[in-house]
Amino acid sequence: MMERPTRPFAVTRRSLLVGGAAALATPMLSRRAFAAPTELTMLAWYGHAEPDMVAEFEAENNVKFVPKYYTGGDNMLGLISQSPPGTFDVILSDAEYVQQLNAAGYIEALDPADYAFDDFFPEFQKFPGHWDGDTLYSVITRFGFLGVAYNTDALTEAEASSYEVFWNEKLKGKVGHFDWHLPNLGQISQLLGNAIPYDIDEAAWEAVKEKTLSLRPQVGGFFDYGGTFSSLNDGQMLAFAGIGDWITGTLEKNGAKVRSIIPEQGGLQWTESFSIGKGSQKADLAKKWIQYVTSAKGQAKSANMAAYPALIPNQKGWEVLNAENPDEAKRQGMVIGQSNVMDMIRAGRIQYRQLPIQQDLETWNDFWSEYKGA
Repeated sequence: MMERPTRPFAVTRRSLLVGGAAALATPMLSRRAFAAPTELTMLAWYGHAEPDMVAEFEAENNVKFVPKYYTGGDNMLGLISQSPPGTFDVILSDAEYVQQLNAAGYIEALDPADYAFDDFFPEFQKFPGHWDGDTLYSVITRFGFLGVAYNTDALTEAEASSYEVFWNEKLKGKVGHFDWHLPNLGQISQLLGNAIPYDIDEAAWEAVKEKTLSLRPQVGGFFDYGGTFSSLNDGQMLAFAGIGDWITGTLEKNGAKVRSIIPEQGGLQWTESFSIGKGSQKADLAKKWIQYVTSAKGQAKSANMAAYPALIPNQKGWEVLNAENPDEAKRQGMVIGQSNVMDMIRAGRIQYRQLPIQQDLETWNDFWSEYKGA
């Protein structure tokens, strides 16, 4: 039996001196260990500030993200315009809105040398719209393709290989729209053979409107992010316009009978990127976050984000993903040394989603409202 020490709590002058010296030697460590985390505000699509994406960064940097989530670029612009400068430290936006953010003075210029562009595929090293001349304003972090999303019990892959499937009689009342005009009208424009679907003259725009209105009897609803998931998952909708694997990929991994395909008319590319909000008081931390999420490790996380998967522009991120999660790398087509998603881009089958060029954005938005009410 172990003997109790005779003076277990004895305090000597020497122990006080030694203990005090040790405390004085590590004041910063003690304060850091117990300091409240720095809050970093993020404006983004849902999922980007959830634990699977940010927990590691938060722990390493004593940071706590405070997210404000949106759906659609128009909603994002509205939220920023209603907020004082400095409200958002980091802003995730779709690529086509970066120029508007810059023109309105909502984002800071960035130093390209701070980011690992040499690790990116050449197509993404100077992505259109993210730069103004040689000045960088946003860093691409992920992208994906939009095509035909379909229920695999209701449609074959061959049937889904054309946008014309949306008019199939057996889909009457079962076609869903993701409720945002740009992806949906862009797909109709592709169906009508417009090489650059957002750069169309007035005659082509009238044809897009006419073709879109002819689809209205097939449509069972217009859905937000959550509604799109649930209506595909429960079979309420059997085909969907305006989306792609960013929705069906998550459902498919969880056993739903859904899939997306790039049809014969081609697909659209959505692209997300991070900027630093104008007036942020935490720009250094915001920069550190963008560096983290565009690093090889952060990119592998982003590809497999729980909220919705995506393709990634960092080649070294592909290597990490293939090593850590080869099944997901194969499912998304990010395989190395064989046919992969970059081939579709290089073959011209994918067009960037853009803002309309020959019409103003409000014209497209107004027609979308008219179509929904038809």
